[in-house]
Amino acid sequence: MFSVFGITDPAIWMGYALSIGFAITCIIYGLINWNRGGREDGS
Repeated sequence: MFSVFGITDPAIWMGYALSIGFAITCIIYGLINWNRGGREDGS
């Protein structure tokens, strides 16, 4: 059985991979939209 760091369940690895993938996606989205204009009325 394939085991990395003692974790053999593929569902656990999928959870880790999705978590890291979503975090990277959020960081990239934030960097792209960092200085985009928001509401122009100041509120």
